Amino acid sequence: MEEKQEKEIWTIDDLVSMTETVQEAKIEYAGKLIPVQWCELTESEEPKMAVPADGTPDDDVQEYYKDLAQERVNKMIAKANKLNPDGFCIPPEAWNKLPTQARWSITGKIIGGDDTGNFTSG
Repeated sequence: MEEKQEKEIWTIDDLVSMTETVQEAKIEYAGKLIPVQWCELTESEEPKMAVPADGTPDDDVQEYYKDLAQERVNKMIAKANKLNPDGFCIPPEAWNKLPTQARWSITGKIIGGDDTGNFTSG
């Protein structure tokens, strides 16, 4: 029978420090690596967008949440670029010129997924 391992508990100081810590990863895309850096946001830094009204068509709601997630990722990258200007920066003006699958992979990694654009829990 497997022994259940107890998880480590976060301290408040460690959680607070996450919003000032630049995280880095390398994401594989088309046989090469893309370095990326990001930083967690505080509530006041989160993008503010109006919630879609009841009855909004599903396609429009999906588009809204896609745009919201993208704005969040852009802010996380921009914050890291400001805190670590010598790191690998993805300039905002270059983001929409990147291949779609590369953007999905980066987004997936930053907002809690893996580097294939698939989102994971916990």
